[in-house]
Amino acid sequence: MQINQLIADELHVKPTQVKAAIELFDSGSTVPFVARYRKEATGALDDQQLRRIQERLVYLRELESRKQTVLKSLKQQGKLTIQLENSIIKADNKTLLEDIYQPYKTKRITNAQKARDAGLTELLSTLLENPHSLPSEIARDYLNPEKGYQSGDDCLNGAQAILVEKLSEQIDTVTVLRDRLWNEASFQTSVVKGKEQNGHKFRDYFDYTETIKTIPSHRMLAIFRGLEEGVIKLELSIDNENSLESIILRPHNLPSVGKVGEWIKNTVHQSWIKKLKPKLFKELMAKQREMAETEAIKVFGKNLKALLLSPPAGSKITLGLDPGIRTGVKAVVVDPTGKLLHHTTIYPHQPKNQWDQSLQTLRQICCQHQVELIAIGNGTASRETDKLISELLNKHTEIKAQKLIVSEAGASVYSASPLAVQEFPDLDVSLRGAVSIARRLQDPMAELVKIEPKAIGVGQYQHDVNQKNLSDSLEAVIEDCVNAVGVDLNSASEALLCRISGLNRTHASNIIQFRNEHGRFKDRNQLKEVPRLGKKAFEQSAAFLRINNSSNPLDGSGVHPESYSLAESIAKHSSLPVEQIIGDTSFLRAVKPEEFTTLRFGIYTVRDILSELEKPGRDPRPEFKVARLRSEIKTIDDLEEGMQLEGTVTNVTNFGAFIDIGVHQDGLVHISQLADKFVKDPHQVVTAGQIVNVRVTEIDLQRRRIALSMRTGLNTDQAKRKDTSNSKAGLKKNTSPAPGALAKAFAKAKSDR
Repeated sequence: MQINQLIADELHVKPTQVKAAIELFDSGSTVPFVARYRKEATGALDDQQLRRIQERLVYLRELESRKQTVLKSLKQQGKLTIQLENSIIKADNKTLLEDIYQPYKTKRITNAQKARDAGLTELLSTLLENPHSLPSEIARDYLNPEKGYQSGDDCLNGAQAILVEKLSEQIDTVTVLRDRLWNEASFQTSVVKGKEQNGHKFRDYFDYTETIKTIPSHRMLAIFRGLEEGVIKLELSIDNENSLESIILRPHNLPSVGKVGEWIKNTVHQSWIKKLKPKLFKELMAKQREMAETEAIKVFGKNLKALLLSPPAGSKITLGLDPGIRTGVKAVVVDPTGKLLHHTTIYPHQPKNQWDQSLQTLRQICCQHQVELIAIGNGTASRETDKLISELLNKHTEIKAQKLIVSEAGASVYSASPLAVQEFPDLDVSLRGAVSIARRLQDPMAELVKIEPKAIGVGQYQHDVNQKNLSDSLEAVIEDCVNAVGVDLNSASEALLCRISGLNRTHASNIIQFRNEHGRFKDRNQLKEVPRLGKKAFEQSAAFLRINNSSNPLDGSGVHPESYSLAESIAKHSSLPVEQIIGDTSFLRAVKPEEFTTLRFGIYTVRDILSELEKPGRDPRPEFKVARLRSEIKTIDDLEEGMQLEGTVTNVTNFGAFIDIGVHQDGLVHISQLADKFVKDPHQVVTAGQIVNVRVTEIDLQRRRIALSMRTGLNTDQAKRKDTSNSKAGLKKNTSPAPGALAKAFAKAKSDR
């Protein structure tokens, strides 16, 4: 089956759609460009479908390449038959292909090969033909001291090695066993003797058993980490293991009676224990690791997307504060475009306790620069600094600024990065962090793209997964988000520009250099003058680069330059200039798209242009809102069970969500506490950056752990029954503690990410 058809069947779309998408990708088009401006060609496939096509295309092309390598090898060996060739061509995954090729691979000299070289294949045939004879007597006729077979037992062991290898390379048998283990077997963990104390964080896995196919990704990754740290052991467990040996024996017409029958039974057992069980155990571990890593990367991507698309506070003069105690509070002011205007350090806290002096300094800064927003980093001394700002605003009502607590995750990484050094070569590292805090309040996406995604800390077990796959996935998320929003060509940073469809770091650098030398871009066509930005790069990027106050009003919209003529014809049809129809909702909604479709512009394009003209350059991000933190709640010691609080979701995992309630320690809402109904996936209920109402259910002051609930109390009995039923599915031991214990069991996972 052709690649196009395979992918189409998997995605439940038409082969022509897949074919068009692949042709566009092969020509250098990006997912954001194809998803938005080539809907006619792909039948309006969305960005997620297109990403999936890209992923499967890479896999299937690698599979096809491997097939050609295998076929070439078999031809050279003179072992390629028509039946074997057909089997290879029909193989639809890499595992099956390698199973087919396994018997023909060039191998190291095995015991089976040594036995064949000594002529013991004939001994095996004789044994099978004489089931009632004594194997030891038959073996005496095949002694070969020169080859190392000096006794009858040596010969029987050699014959057994040949049969073991033959049995373990039967494709159909291996497939049946693999499926049986996946559906019925369990992974069983136990603690390594002497590791009970040092490996206490893995205590949930000291005695744990769960069916392989039902283990959630976060548990599987925890098990792998425990294995790598030498704290736990992992074994394969299956009921009625003897039945698996009968599966091995079933396809072969082998003697089952007499002494030879006993010898064969032992050989089958050896085939299972020494060959097939270790091989399949290794495969199942690899499959579960791949699935767990894929899920973890997906979780990270969802959280990163939510953060990148969190609402911007807007282009306002902002005071950024990076709190500290002994080292002081770093304070910076940035203008509406993020340009640094002022910086200083104040010491309101211990040991200097310059509270009043700090208030005076902040008052002068706010009044001098007409500060509109105050961003306070949520790290050490955050709430103490928040108290300082509250007093400032209460005492000096002339300061019309709004204060907010901002996540500073990754700010320190940005501060020491080459990009930060390039932006602020003469600024202290700690002050660069304050700049990042201020800017991420103005526009989270514009600032977060400067930070390595893994440093933002919204994943689970992010250091345990394949780092290349993680990086590729997160870069795709960033690309999709940046292009969904679009950027201002005359103010965007290099970090933003290089994420635009069709542009790389060289293009971005050249755009900024051109901007510095020639001033602001007057229209999109001027992009063609940027060195090394060719026709293809212009085609892919132009519509995502916005120019406000351009000589052409369409340059500030998401209308592609190739479609300007269509927009102009829509306006001309009513004898109006383009600028007059932009934003005219009643006019645009009265336009019938069918009247403007042509061979060049299909219905999708016409509809998209009308939608874009209605709200040109619209920002898909939601309206800016902030959580209302209670002023009297500053630390975990101020919390009481039953308190109702507002908080901000900082991270979503497969087992729940972490919430910042303003006490320096995020609380955990376990998946069973996210809603009054059963929740299968936390991402269906909450997203990173979302403001939620929570109730404190448990506080562990010693371990600094907080358990929260988002349940209202309605239908909780029904939801609880469903949660209990779900937790027991495939679970042979109780591994789902009560909600209070869950906070203790999983809070550590946040730091482990």
